[in-house]
Parts: sequence; C-alpha cells; structure tokens
Amino acid sequence: MFRFRANLASRFGSTIGRRPFTPIRSLQMKSKTYKDEGSRSRSSFMTLLVLMPIISFGLGCWQVKRLQWKHNLIANAESQLALPPLPLPNNLNVDVVSEFDYRRVTATGEFDHAHEMLVGPRLYEGRNGFLVVTPLVRKDGSKLLVCRGWIEQSFEQQSSRPESLVKGPVTVQCLIRKTPKKNMFTPESKPEIGRYYFMDIPEMAARTGSQPVYLQELEDRESELLPEMAAMKGIPLGATAKVEFRNTHFQYIMTWFGLSIITTAMLFMVLRQRRAASVSDAMRAKVAHAKKWQ
Repeated sequence: MFRFRANLASRFGSTIGRRPFTPIRSLQMKSKTYKDEGSRSRSSFMTLLVLMPIISFGLGCWQVKRLQWKHNLIANAESQLALPPLPLPNNLNVDVVSEFDYRRVTATGEFDHAHEMLVGPRLYEGRNGFLVVTPLVRKDGSKLLVCRGWIEQSFEQQSSRPESLVKGPVTVQCLIRKTPKKNMFTPESKPEIGRYYFMDIPEMAARTGSQPVYLQELEDRESELLPEMAAMKGIPLGATAKVEFRNTHFQYIMTWFGLSIITTAMLFMVLRQRRAASVSDAMRAKVAHAKKWQ
C-alpha cells in the first residue's frame, strides 16, 4: 500500500510541480483597475469638454474673416461686371489676368473646331452634358481658349450638331475668369482624345498653342433662337452675365459659434455637478466621522 502511494508520487509529483502558478486577482485589485480606467476616461472627457468651446470659437472667428473676404471678392467681381466690354488686346499679360476676374471683353476670330475639347460631365437643369472649349484664332495668329457653353450629352459628337460649328469670323463677348484648380477627387483627364474632367487651362493651352487665359462666352441675347431651342440643336448655351460665388461662410459661423455655446454650457453643468458631488462626499465624510466618535 505504501509502495503504491510512493510510486504514484514518483510518477506524477514532478509533473504537478511544473504547473505554472497563476495568481488570482482579488476583487480589490479588480476594483482598483476599474477605478483607474474610469478616472482616465473622465479625465479625457473633461479635456475634450474644455477644448471644444475654445476650438469651435476660434473656428467661428476664422469663418467671420472668411465671410468678409468673400463679400469683398463678390463686390469686386460685381464692379468689374458693371464695366462696359473691353476689346481684348493681342498681347496679354497672363500674370495680371486674374485681377480682371468677371471683366467683360470682346474678341474677334475664327473658331478652330478641329481642336475642340469637351469638359465634363456637367449637369444643367438636371441633364447631363459637357462644356465645349474651342480655340479662337485671331488675325495675328494668336489663339484664345473660349468656353462656348454647355451641350447635352447626346450631342457629344460634332456630326450630331452641325449648326454649332460656326464658320468664318465671329465676334464673341466673354467673361475673363480665374483658372480653376483641380479637386483632389477629380480623375485624370484624357487630353489625347480631347476629354477633360476639369477646366485644365494650362494643359489645354499647351496642347492647342493658345494663351493660358480662361474665357467664358456669354449667351447671345440678340439671337433669334431661344436657349431651349438652341440646346435642342446642340448649340452651346453660353454663360449668364452674373456673379456666381459659393458662399456658405455664414452657415459655418452659426455652426461653430453654436457648438461653442453648447459645449460651454455642458462644461458648466459638468463642473457644477462635480462640485455638488464633492460637497456631498465631504458632508458624508463628516457625518461618518461624527458617528464614529459618538
């Protein structure tokens, strides 16, 4: 009997001795861990609650400055638009052209339809289509890039819109516009087939030998065709002589200042609750101390 027990001990004792020891965490240790995690979460929340009113107020002030800048920009564009059309000189100073944004100009020449370019897709009154950009060749041989207007997608091919292919000398009235910038989400254009996804004026000018100036042809108010009739024949619909700027700064001002007010109120409420809780804890401690010595 004793020999059997000794054999069991010699056989399994070493195995039992090698089992790793895993300490059991007490309830007090777990409670302390939960308290530490809760304290860190409350600290992060308070930091965010303190920073939000400051950051949102700063962004609101920045939007106020942006709104003033946009108002000045619109006022300058409207003053340019009110001036009479100016004959566009042959030699253009490209460096100062941007200062004449929304200035009406006139130019005479012949459209080079062989090098026509389409920019799009572009929506007009819910319909899909393209903007037609055609070089205008002047008497001295210089070329201008003229955005003639919008056509419906079904008129993509020139053969489907013969009335849009104006021949001979023409005089067009245009708006000088600043060169648009490419959006980070805009795909790469296909200049080899004359298709662009945005108004890439420098590339268009280099490909056609034109001056890098962006001109928007205005609608012909003296035309016998109504805009809808012209669109049905594939004749480009020109731009309207009005200032169009996207201005959402006031909405942003209301959003940021409103967020600043709300988060400030939340901060005061939290601080008030914490102060009340602190006073309550102090009172309970005093009561407990008094009962202890009764």
